[in-house]
Amino acid sequence: MSTDNQETVIQHLEAFRQMLLKCLSALAIGIIPMFFAAPYAMDMIMAVIMGQNEVVLNYFAPMEVFILQIKTALVLDIVLCFPYLAKQIWNFVVPALYEHERQFIRSIILSSSGLFVIGVLFCLFLILPMVIRFGLSFVSDHLQPLFGIGNILSLTLWLSVVFGVMFQFPLITYALIRTHIVSYDTVKTKRAYVFVGILILSAFLTPPDIVSQLLLTFPTYGLFELGLFCGKKA
Repeated sequence: MSTDNQETVIQHLEAFRQMLLKCLSALAIGIIPMFFAAPYAMDMIMAVIMGQNEVVLNYFAPMEVFILQIKTALVLDIVLCFPYLAKQIWNFVVPALYEHERQFIRSIILSSSGLFVIGVLFCLFLILPMVIRFGLSFVSDHLQPLFGIGNILSLTLWLSVVFGVMFQFPLITYALIRTHIVSYDTVKTKRAYVFVGILILSAFLTPPDIVSQLLLTFPTYGLFELGLFCGKKA
C-alpha cells in the first residue's frame, strides 16, 4: 500500500473516531436529564396505552421500576439526540458522495425520520391499546388480569421500535426501484412473496400471538404497496 493510500485510510479512521466520540458524548450528556424525565414519560405512555381501562400495574422486584426507568431514559436519549447523531453521520458520509447522491440520500433520511415517528405514534395510540383491550376481553368472574409494569413497558418500547423500523418499507421499496437495483415489474410480480416475507418477519418481531403479528403485517404490507406506487411514478 502506498504512503498516500495509508494516509487516506488513517484520515478516514480518524474522521470516523471523531464522529463516534461526538455521538457518544451527546448521548452521555443527554442521558442525565432523560433519566429524570423518564418517570413522567412512563406515566404518559401507560395512560395512553391503558386508556379508560381501570387496570392496576404491578411490579415484582425491588429494582424493576428503576431498571425500567433506565431503559426508558435510554430510548428518550436516542430520540432526543437523533437529529445531532444524524447530522454527525451525514457529515462523515457526505464527502464520498456525488451531488445527486447527496440529494437523494438527504430526502431519504428526512422521510425515514418522519416514517419512524409515525410508526411509533401508530403503535402507541392505536396498536398497543388494541392489544390491551383484546387481553382484557377475557376477563370474567373467575379470570382476572394481573399486569406487570415490566412486561407492559418492555413490550411498548420493543413494539414502538419495531413499528418505527417496519414503517421504513415504502422507502426501501422506493429506493430499490429508483436506484434500478430491481425493476418495478419484478417487484410487482413478487407481491405474494413479499406478503409472506412480511408475515414471517412480523412473527419473529412481535410477541407470540396472532393479533400482534397481523396488526404489524397489514400496515407494513400497505406501506410496501405505497412504496411500489411511488416507485412507479418516479
